[in-house]
Amino acid sequence: MPEVQITIGGRSFEVACQEGEESFLQSAAALLDNEASTLVSQIGRLPEARMLLMAGLMLADKTAGLEEKLKTVQARLDDSQNQISELKAKPAPEPTKVEVPVIPQALLDSMAELAARSESLADEIEERAGA
Repeated sequence: MPEVQITIGGRSFEVACQEGEESFLQSAAALLDNEASTLVSQIGRLPEARMLLMAGLMLADKTAGLEEKLKTVQARLDDSQNQISELKAKPAPEPTKVEVPVIPQALLDSMAELAARSESLADEIEERAGA
């Protein structure tokens, strides 16, 4: 069983852990050290047991808050999944008929003629400008 050296609140500890769990222990120790360092900076030197107790309580408080948020988010997720299931269970809506107005051919012909005249005038203006 490997022994890992950790530092919490400026104090070193040797802790045993399972093989392969060293990085998890280091991460947990870093969280606890962060809380303990906050305590030490605010209060000053504390007895080891009190420092660890207070830091543990601070982490427990944060964890409780996160668990509460997780429950809320999980409830919203469950509601959303239920709504999705209900919508999937409903039959597809009837397709609606969409009517597209048809542009009369005479209007299309007139617009094409206007476009051709406009191009002709533009060409003529370009020729005069170039001369």
